[in-house]
Amino acid sequence: MNSHSHHGNARPGQGLRGLYLLTPDEGSTARLLVRVRAVIGQAALLQYRNKTASAAFRREQACALLPLCREAGVPLLVNDDWRLAADIGADGAHLGEDDGALRDARAALGAAAILGASCYDDIARAEAAAAAGASYLAFGAFFPSPTKPHARRATPRLLSDSARFGLPRVAIGGITPDNARPLVAAGADLLAVISGVFDAPDPVAAAQAYRACFIEDAHSRPVGAPQAGQAGSDVARDATAGPKHSPPRPLPQEQEFPQEHQAAPARADAEDGENHA
Repeated sequence: MNSHSHHGNARPGQGLRGLYLLTPDEGSTARLLVRVRAVIGQAALLQYRNKTASAAFRREQACALLPLCREAGVPLLVNDDWRLAADIGADGAHLGEDDGALRDARAALGAAAILGASCYDDIARAEAAAAAGASYLAFGAFFPSPTKPHARRATPRLLSDSARFGLPRVAIGGITPDNARPLVAAGADLLAVISGVFDAPDPVAAAQAYRACFIEDAHSRPVGAPQAGQAGSDVARDATAGPKHSPPRPLPQEQEFPQEHQAAPARADAEDGENHA
């Protein structure tokens, strides 16, 4: 089968490039909004992720983040739960291997949704995800994580080998500004990060350092060399310029949310149960 036969039309998310922020487990919605607001302008995508919260609290937090993302022009994806994403009108969802079928999620969310797939260390899974309608392919963990040291380990070659699927590639797992450049050089279009930004002493400076990895890569890439999912004449979203989206939809009056929730248990720095940011 021709590796591009299932990509007759450009998919949502193509051209995305830069920092992919995943939210930390935060027991206060108000604090979560403050933390995300400080760095959202540095992000190409935001994924709402909380492995420890109740379904009701996850819905509350995802709904609270949506106006913030609309205002910033940054797509909001929901981790694991495509039904929640569809219910609140998020821009898409990210699914791991235990989160349901990609085809079902695509059918429910529609053709315009950004639908991500965890591919771990498995190129065959990436091919299946591309055929099932994924918008991007996430690989990792690339580096050790203190929370799950035995997680499946991906290699940079997966990023280059998966270019044939014509979709943006996400790298995740222990990534820092110091170790990210080889991944970008191998073909990573997005770097997925939780603690590297949100637990940094200066989260804004940390986010800018991740973006700098793409700025340097853009300067060193041969003229005319396209990223995954781009025609040679297209230009990926410039990681140096921040989000570039159509004007946000009118926003409802921002609501106040309760702050009484207890802080979440120890953070699990993972995109899902296997991948680590």
